[in-house]
Order: sequence, then structure tokens, then C-alpha cells
Amino acid sequence: MARLEAEHAARPLDLILITGDMTDAGRSGEWAEFFDILAGHPDLADRILVLPGNHDVNVVDRANPARLDLPFSPAKTLRKMRALSAMAAFGADRLRVMSASGAEPGLTLAATLAPQRQAIEAFADQGGFRLSNQLARLWDELFPLILPPAGEDGLGVAILNSNADTNFSFTNALGMIPVGQARKLTAAFDQYPKARWIVALHHHLIEYPMPVAKFSERIGTALVNGSWFQRVLKPYAERVLVMHGHRHVDWIGACGKLKIVSAPSPVMKPDSKPTHFYIHALGADPNGRLALMRPTRIDLAAAEKSAHD
Repeated sequence: MARLEAEHAARPLDLILITGDMTDAGRSGEWAEFFDILAGHPDLADRILVLPGNHDVNVVDRANPARLDLPFSPAKTLRKMRALSAMAAFGADRLRVMSASGAEPGLTLAATLAPQRQAIEAFADQGGFRLSNQLARLWDELFPLILPPAGEDGLGVAILNSNADTNFSFTNALGMIPVGQARKLTAAFDQYPKARWIVALHHHLIEYPMPVAKFSERIGTALVNGSWFQRVLKPYAERVLVMHGHRHVDWIGACGKLKIVSAPSPVMKPDSKPTHFYIHALGADPNGRLALMRPTRIDLAAAEKSAHD
């Protein structure tokens, strides 16, 4: 975050996108640490958007990987409410919820959550199956969250929840885009037919070819219905950029006309190489198609050494 703030001071950023896994297991203490870190960088707060990762909502207990999480477990809903609080903290007044008909972005996230605030607070304090079921339905109905384009030909952002509802550790990394969420997404595209879009989700659409040694790395964790979702996006591909995390694979490319950015982890070190992230620049070509410029790579080890020097 300190390195990002330095970049922002030199060249102002428009959007900071955190594509999930802000925590390791969705614990309250982990979220508190996340908020403490970001509180130290208020200049960046208005530009941050976050979305839920599988570690935020699906990991039950890192100390006991075999522990089951039953479908009706209030603990599952509690993790979702913690993730929702993070999304609201950084985008409540900017993000909009698609209307029930899916025809257009309607109320802001803040206005949508206002009538539910008492129920969320009561659930956080007391738990209970009734409130858990009520808030689980709220969670499912919120997505996609839409940051509308500033003008008819501007740039919009669609925040998706790609986490499949899973119940035990072997499946907690799986992803899926529900049909209803996809329909609302394309409705937002149709509402702004000249706009360009960032489609932000946690899971990768396809498995990236790469050599692996461990059995765990050979288990696919892409969207279960990724091929179908690519077909959903295909009619809009020239004005859409998909940005995701989850796989920790550093890859920027295209699937047909659909541009895809897979973010590396800026904090995990799977090998001896320094961690890094990218600053991307977007534009429009003369035909109105979304253009992805050459990104700026920020190597954190080099940044830390420079700061110490």
C-alpha cells in the first residue's frame, strides 16, 4: 500500500481493484488488520473497490482443513457479511445494485443495505438461523455490483461474486457464475451500449497452461462454468476487460477478442522471485473498442530496497 501511494502521488490513479482474498480465512481479526492497513492510506480509500475471494467466504478453519461447513451454517453467512462490510466500506456510495427486473442499475449499495443494517447487526451479535437465511438471500441478490460509467461512452466496473457455495475444504476454491448474475451483468452492458467495462471477479475463466509438480496444483480451480460465461461475454468482448485474482498466475492476454488480466499475488512468495503488481492504463481505440495499454510493473522487493537506501 505504501508503494501504491507513492505511485499515486507521482501519477494519480483512478481505480484500485483488489480481486479477493483480503483475508486467509475470513476471521474478524484478519479483517481488522486489513482495515487497519488501509486506514493508513486515506488518499487511496476513495479509489478502492474490493470483491470476495474464496478465502474470505469459503475457508472454514485453516487449523482444521477437514472441518465441514454445512449449507445452513450461520458461520458461512457471517463470513459473507464480513466481506460485504468491506465492500460497503470502500464502495457503498459509488456501487449500484441492479434493479429486481435487471433492467438498470438502481439504488446505491448504501441505500440497499440501510433497511438491512439492524438485521446485520443483530445477526453479528446473536447469530440465528432465521437471520442467517435472510442475509444469505440478500448476499445472493446483490451481485453484480455496478460502478456506472461517468458518461455514455465512459468506463464502468462490474463486481461479481464468483464463489461457489461449498461445504468442505476440498471444494472451497471452486467458482461459478450464477445465471441470474450473468443476466444482470449483460443488462448493465445493454444499458450503456457505448461504454467500456471492467468485469472484476475472483476466479479465472480458464485454466492457464503451466508446468506443475504438486498434485494440489493440478486440481482445476477455474470457474466450473467458465466456458459458458465466456460465451455470455462474447457479444461484448471488444469493450470488456476481465480482471481476476485467485490463481496467482501472472498472465495478460486474450481469449478470442476478450481481454483478460490475471493478477499475481502482491504478498505471497511461491518462489525466490520478488512479489509485484501492475498499474494498468485503459483507453479507447478509434472504433470505440477498449484498449489495454502496456502496464507498469511494480516489483516490491526493489521498492523496499529503494526505500531503505
